[in-house]
Amino acid sequence: MTLASRPRFVLASASPRRLDLLAGIGIAPDEIDPAAVDETPGKAELPAKHAARLASEKAAAVRARHPDSVILAADTVVALGRRILPKAEDEATARRCLAMLSGRRHKVIGGVAVIGADGTEWRRLVTTSVKFKRLERGEIEAYIACGEWEDKAGGYAIQGRAAALIPWIEGSWSNVVGLALYETAQLLRSAGVAA
Repeated sequence: MTLASRPRFVLASASPRRLDLLAGIGIAPDEIDPAAVDETPGKAELPAKHAARLASEKAAAVRARHPDSVILAADTVVALGRRILPKAEDEATARRCLAMLSGRRHKVIGGVAVIGADGTEWRRLVTTSVKFKRLERGEIEAYIACGEWEDKAGGYAIQGRAAALIPWIEGSWSNVVGLALYETAQLLRSAGVAA
């Protein structure tokens, strides 16, 4: 399929990580148009349902502005059991998240939604298990000082210095970064967008 014959492709995310991940597999959006949806979890909403709902809502919100385009939206949730960890917007939140993750396994759940140019919607949920080593206070403080936690679900970025604190991962690494690439590529191919 030539670039001229493929449908227009809009990424419904302002995340530079998602854009970089897509570029890594040779896919570039024609436009970036972030969705503005309320990301507050519903009452008793479980992590997987939350990730799936937000990805779908983001895709639908952007689809309304680009009705003839392929829309890709995603959401990443860091979960300890049934608990959804927040996106770290300040040092105190990042510190709390890291203390909770210390020495434990947790799940990173990625919701991916693609709406085709014809309005067909495809969705996937991808779960990756991640384990942090038992963190000493100095390790937490050093990570806080580096600033990589800012605006990250669960207060860490696996593609940076946190990698040295994570001895074990099972599943998609790119899902933890912000977009499960294998599943995303399959969904985009179904919608007529391929690398």
